[in-house]
Amino acid sequence: MKLNSALARSLLMAASIGMVVPMAAQTLPKPATPAKPATVPTEEEIPAIEGLEIARRDGGFIGVTLDGVRLIVKFYDAEKKPIEANVARAAARWTQVGKTGEIRSVLNPEGDKMSLASTPVVKPPYVYNVYLTLVGLDGTADETFVVNLRDVSKARE
Repeated sequence: MKLNSALARSLLMAASIGMVVPMAAQTLPKPATPAKPATVPTEEEIPAIEGLEIARRDGGFIGVTLDGVRLIVKFYDAEKKPIEANVARAAARWTQVGKTGEIRSVLNPEGDKMSLASTPVVKPPYVYNVYLTLVGLDGTADETFVVNLRDVSKARE
């Protein structure tokens, strides 16, 4: 079998393109990235709020968590350090999935006076909003929050 010159040229051209295309497709090496700053904050410098972090009007924070079937609210100052609860109690209400009517609970101070806890009435699935009202020492409603329990259960994980 004899190859004609046109076929030979086509084969040589295809072979040379097959070698050139992969070489052109190679990318240049990435430039070196600058080193990260030496002052990386440690966990001690950034306090963590337990549960879902919610900012308060006075510059502090509350952390809302679930402890089994109880709703827990903990109090933090502006630097996110735990403080004693500065409210008398809290009221919570929500509509449970699959039930009619609202469920209500009063959150009373725990023994350490750093948190408020509900009666054991919070049941899964945690796919509803809790309307939380903080009641001041004088008996008036100080602040209100809408807490999505989906976010609280994700913060717990």
